[in-house]
Amino acid sequence: MKQVNGEKLLASLGDSVKDIRGRLTPDAPMDRVTWFRAGGLAELMFQPHDTDDLIDFLKVLPDEVPLTVVGVGSNILVRDGGIPGVVLRLSAKGFGSVELVGENRILAGAICPDKHVAAMAMDNGIGGFHFYYGIPGGIGGAARMNAGANGAETRDRVIEVHAVDRKGVKHVLTNEEMGYTYRHSAAADDLIFTHVLFEGYPEDRTKIRAEMDAVRAHRETVQPIREKTGGSTFKNPDDLSAWKLIDEAGCRGLVIGGAQMSSLHCNFMINMEQATGYDLEYLGEQVRREVFEKSGVKLEWEIKRLGGFMPGREVRPFQGVTTE
Repeated sequence: MKQVNGEKLLASLGDSVKDIRGRLTPDAPMDRVTWFRAGGLAELMFQPHDTDDLIDFLKVLPDEVPLTVVGVGSNILVRDGGIPGVVLRLSAKGFGSVELVGENRILAGAICPDKHVAAMAMDNGIGGFHFYYGIPGGIGGAARMNAGANGAETRDRVIEVHAVDRKGVKHVLTNEEMGYTYRHSAAADDLIFTHVLFEGYPEDRTKIRAEMDAVRAHRETVQPIREKTGGSTFKNPDDLSAWKLIDEAGCRGLVIGGAQMSSLHCNFMINMEQATGYDLEYLGEQVRREVFEKSGVKLEWEIKRLGGFMPGREVRPFQGVTTE
């Protein structure tokens, strides 16, 4: 992959972006964005002021320029070669709000932290959102991947998702149109989520607070929340727990370079000290290999890997063995 050159890309856009109100940053360091604190540069990062500003930018962005959307950086691993084209990072000012919009209904911006939605629901006696208190990341990512925990999932609460496509056209998708399955939605890849409308049900605040306290206590006990991590590394296979498979394969605490599978929760990968994107991805693929050799189960990444490798530092994905 070619090295990024953000100044050249920005210059090529010329006067077409002169009225854009958001921030355009060439050669933006992604290690300041991701929770792993690792990875290369974004060729050009755009942080729109609001939805209208986002639409204006998308309408003038040439089709041939790649566009990559990142949320709060909680579940992404950026490779050391960086991300070509434009990296879209929604701003907290334009997309971080959370508000009541009707009885038991909450409208949240895509960059709003999941736990803020849980807190809003608790403050207003709205049940069904306590599980968000233990999920790192933002609402846009939760809606995209059907984030869940403690026996509940995002699809249980979503009414509709507001989005903008690559051409700058607005869309509103119903829960059914999102096509939710385990840790997945059927929404088109080019849709950029801007806001999500949820609905809960009346519940006693004391009960909600107790549920949230239980979520927090459990998370603090079993997850490395104070480490540089991206959350769960691999999806749980059907009727199995990824962490148990990793543990049984002897990968708890496994270290490669500056990256480690957490000794506290071995489905969490952490940047111990100066880990590169290469270290983290190589570790993940090694774990997939070890688990397959031990159990025959091929783990699927839950962490999203973005960008390209540095020359000579490519990580070959583990393919496993298929049988007829």
